[in-house]
Amino acid sequence: MTDTGPVVIEADRDRPGAFTVLLDGTPQSYIDTGDPTNLVFEYVRRIGHVVDLVRPTGEAITAVHLGGGGFTLPRYVAATRPGSRQQVLENDRALIDAVRAAAPLPKREQIKIRCADAAVAATALPPGMLGTVDLLVLDVFAGARTPAALTTREFFASLVPLLGPGAVVALNIADGAPLAFARSVTATVAEVFGGPTDGSVAIAAEPAVLKGRRFGNLVLVAGAVPDLLERGLGRRLAGDPFPGTLLAGAEAARFVAGAKPFTSANAQESPMPPRGLFG
Repeated sequence: MTDTGPVVIEADRDRPGAFTVLLDGTPQSYIDTGDPTNLVFEYVRRIGHVVDLVRPTGEAITAVHLGGGGFTLPRYVAATRPGSRQQVLENDRALIDAVRAAAPLPKREQIKIRCADAAVAATALPPGMLGTVDLLVLDVFAGARTPAALTTREFFASLVPLLGPGAVVALNIADGAPLAFARSVTATVAEVFGGPTDGSVAIAAEPAVLKGRRFGNLVLVAGAVPDLLERGLGRRLAGDPFPGTLLAGAEAARFVAGAKPFTSANAQESPMPPRGLFG
């Protein structure tokens, strides 16, 4: 029994070995066991660019993934950065078991799956990981919404001790006009990991999402953002099949201007997607 609704693993009829993971009817992940570098969801491709640029090409990293889904990004890290050490926290045991049965993780890779709540990541992970994490990915949804407890200043501050020098945090946010939730989460993250005015926070999304024309995903990146920009993150986003826009520096500061950060006293879950968004 889960608190996120029934788990469905739907095979891709056009691509053997590929699956879509749905939770309570909401598409959560796309898995391609034949080609783990095939990132289909737009926002996952954007995080994939961060994976590619966080360290030199092919270099092994230490990564923590809060939220498992189909383990798409851990598979991608394993394929593109062999030897990487990875920890995944996912609190839905039924999801873990269903994904492992339909699409087993690659053997001999250092991917540890822990059935635990992302809210207690700082204590659920091995003490030896403190100060060693190069990449921290947050992609946690209960059904179609991010839990309020994972939006607060206190939660993000609890993650700071995990990060090593030059680390990057990538967070998936779902929102629509007027993007009030995304702005407040960005303001919260900026307080903890460095403000937009010093260049350590950036936001990537489709132009239509950033302009509030449609509900969609925004990827918030924090930490060593200047390094990612220097290595060409903006160019990669612009070259995607569905081009993404990157707000950094003054543009990121304007995006969060006036937004009130979330704390444990005023936290809220992400908005519900419009009816019919997922067909």
